[in-house]
This record gives sequence, structure tokens and C-alpha cells, in this order.
Amino acid sequence: MSGADRLTRRTALAAGAATLLTAGLRAQGPARVRAPAGDFVGTLDDGVHAFRGIRYARAERFRAPVPVAQPGQTVRAQAFGAVCPQKADYGPQDEDCLFLNVWTAAPRAGANKPVMLYIHGGAYANGSVTDPLNDGQALAARGDVVVVTVNHRLNAFGYLYLARLDPRFPDSGNAGQLDLICALQWVRANIASFGGDPGRVMVFGQSGGGAKIATMMGMPAAKGLFHRAATMSGQQVTASGPLNATARAKAFLARLGSGDVATLPTGKLVAALDAVDPILGGGVYFGPVLDMRWLTRHPFWPDANPQGLTVPMMLGNVHDETRAFIPPDSPKLRGLSWDNVAERMAPDLKVDILPEWVVAQYRAQFPDWSPLDVFYGATTAGRSWRGQVIEAEARANAGAPGFVYQVDFASRVDPRRGAFHTMDIPLVFGTLGARGSETGTGADARAASRAMQDRFVAFATTGDPGWPAYTLDRRATMIFDVNSRVENDPRRWQRELFARVPYIQPGT
Repeated sequence: MSGADRLTRRTALAAGAATLLTAGLRAQGPARVRAPAGDFVGTLDDGVHAFRGIRYARAERFRAPVPVAQPGQTVRAQAFGAVCPQKADYGPQDEDCLFLNVWTAAPRAGANKPVMLYIHGGAYANGSVTDPLNDGQALAARGDVVVVTVNHRLNAFGYLYLARLDPRFPDSGNAGQLDLICALQWVRANIASFGGDPGRVMVFGQSGGGAKIATMMGMPAAKGLFHRAATMSGQQVTASGPLNATARAKAFLARLGSGDVATLPTGKLVAALDAVDPILGGGVYFGPVLDMRWLTRHPFWPDANPQGLTVPMMLGNVHDETRAFIPPDSPKLRGLSWDNVAERMAPDLKVDILPEWVVAQYRAQFPDWSPLDVFYGATTAGRSWRGQVIEAEARANAGAPGFVYQVDFASRVDPRRGAFHTMDIPLVFGTLGARGSETGTGADARAASRAMQDRFVAFATTGDPGWPAYTLDRRATMIFDVNSRVENDPRRWQRELFARVPYIQPGT
């Protein structure tokens, strides 16, 4: 039996016609939704019913998730569940962190609204959908979609590849991906009860969330579980190879010290996340592994994985990605000049190209740019944007539907940061005033947010966001800003400059 068949069998939930209990129809109280997995009692806020902290599975360390269903039992879903243990300060944290959240304005069977399921960023190491930037209330309040957000296992808990070192854990390198697949199976079995259409599920995710989606598009166990995909500043051209992943596991175990990795305290595993990566240096990398069990070929190498070609895909990036990673006041940029910009930016280009030549080319092309402008422009084009271009080109070569966008709307809090990495999250969710948002709440931000929401919802509804598909002769790109518009091949010069050297997927 294949890995996909095993997970499908384990995650099958009792099906049947789900009905809304009559108590949920009262306008003055939250809905009580009867679904195959249980009778869920949520909360009501401005016409949107929220069901937080629904457990979709249980997590046993380094093993595939075990689905959870409580048919006929009343389940209070009124507070977020635990977050995967990590270095970031989200809380509360617990290894058993497999919870999802649902926001819906029409919690009744038969509403058949498209479903937008969000996967958070934070690479594969940290993050949570409990972050106020990706709260689903405002997006669901439009009334035309059901919003779902998912927490899953991260870092060593989700991606420590032990299969070649310990036969007890054959699924460990992709456990975090299996969590997401399990959540999608829960949605397929239950979302109709909350007013969603299980035949129109769109996955969307920012940064690491987008990379997880790109990977799932080629995982046999995920086939048929979602019908549109949108990646926001998150690409996964290649996965981690099993030999490098094994070397990283050994480095992590060495940092962990003696004891059985299966039973050591959670805190010890979190503390060991600062192990040095034996391949790249810096912190040890965790991510999906080409384990030939759950992931049997790379997502977008040597071409777009054929499994995902029938799924319409939207690929986006923000204009100034690396202005989020390297703050203008950081030591690396303090005292930046034409004499030192090549040396300082070389490690952040992430490709093997002569940095002095790159600087000279940028100075000739953009004579008005400062050393800081060149630093951010080159590192964004060489490091962060490049993977999206490769994925869009791969789908275009295959004749698969793909739609590309770029966010130009810039920070209103610190204009030096421009349209930095994560800028698109509050625009899509409508969380303009949430903690961490730099969009501001003015008419300009509302216009950009409305444009992004309209296009994302249209894509969830029909598989077409309403602008031309990306082709190699035109490269149509939606520019989201105060006045959104379509441009053909924006940043062509920068795209062509970096296309002359091989791309290296970060972490692999």
C-alpha cells in the first residue's frame, strides 16, 4: 500500500448529510454546527461566526498525524488552540498543535461558498495563524467565502528527517506536510456544514506557507484536496535532498546531546534549533524532504510537477522583499557606500554571481539609485523573486493556468521599507489596523486591500482572478497598489540579469 493510500485510509471521516441545528439560526447567538467530526459551538462577531481551535488531528512526535473526529459530541470552538513549539513568542505552545479555525457568515449546509484555506509563513521554522494579521474575520465578513486557517508542526517537530537514522520514524521528514494534508481532508469531510463548498477549496499561503503549497501540489497524498492555489512570496523549486536532510538531522541530534529523541523534553528540542547547518552555515534548515515516500520528485524541477498542472495557480511577490529581512538600520547596512556594497550584499544574493559586476550593471541601468537601493533591488531579484519567476515560467511552458501579481503598495509606517516581505498579508485579510500591519488604514490602503481581496475571492470562486494568464511572450502581471493595473514583464531587466546564473533554492 502506498503512503498516500495509508494516509487517506487513516484520515477518512464518516461522511453523510450534515445539518445546522436550529439553535444556530438565531441572529442573537453563535451557530451550533453539526458536522461529521462533531457538533461545534463557536462565537459571533459582527455577523461572522468563528469556530476557533478545532482539533483536526493529534500529533505524536515525528509520526504521521492521527485524525480526530467526535461525531455527535458537543465541542466548544471558542479559543485558538496551541501553537507548535518554536523560538518565536507565539503561545501557548505544545507539540500536539493540530488545530484549525473557521470563519463563516453563512454556517449552514447548502450555502456552497468557496473556501479559502490559509497556511502561515515563518519558513518551516516558526509562525502561527493566531497572528492578528491573518485573522479571518474581516475576509469572511464580505460574505462570499468561508475562511479556514491551519496550524501544523514546524521545525524539528515537522521536518526532522530521521528515516535513514531511526526506523521508528519513516514519516518524520514530511510530518508537517502530512498535517496540512490531514487538515485538508478534514475540510473535505466537514466544511459543507459551515457553508463551504468542498469542491472549491483554494489554498493560499505567504512565504513558507506558499512554499508548503508549492510542495503539496506534487504530493500524491494531496491530490484532489484543493482546487486552486495561491502562493504569496513563497516558492519551493526544489526540496531538501535526503542526504543533506540526514546531515542536518545528525547536526541537530549532536546539538541535542544524549537521550532518546522520542522522549526528551520539548524544551530541549526547541533549544537545539540553534544547531549549525552543516550545508549552509547559520541555523539548521528544516523543510520538506525528497524522501521517496511522500514526496517523490521536486516541486518545480526539472519542470512543473505534472500532478499540479490541472490546478489553477496564482503566484505573487512584493516589490521589495528583502527590506523585511535586512532592516535599513542594521549593522550590515550602516555606512553602506559604493566602496562596500558589493562585498556586503554578496552573501544575500544567494547565487554565485560576481557582485562587483552586478553593482556596476545596476549603476549603469539606474543612475539615480543609491547604494541602498542597489542592495535591496539586487538581493530581492536574485534571492526572493527569482523562484517565483521560475515557477511561473515552468507552468507557462506546460500550458498550465498561472496568474502572476506584484505588490507595490509600500509601508505607510516606515517608507524606507517599501513593499516589504509580509506586506500583502493585511491587504488580503483586510487586517489593516492589526498589530504588525504597516499599511495604515487610510483610503489608499483600503483601495489596495479591496483590489487584492476582490481578485483573491474571484480566483477562489472561479479559478480566474480576472487578469490575463502568464505567458512567456507577454508575462502579464497584476500590480497591486492604490491604483492597481496590469503590466507586461515588469522588472524585465532585473529578471534577465539574474537569469544568466543557476538558481539555488534557499535551504536545499
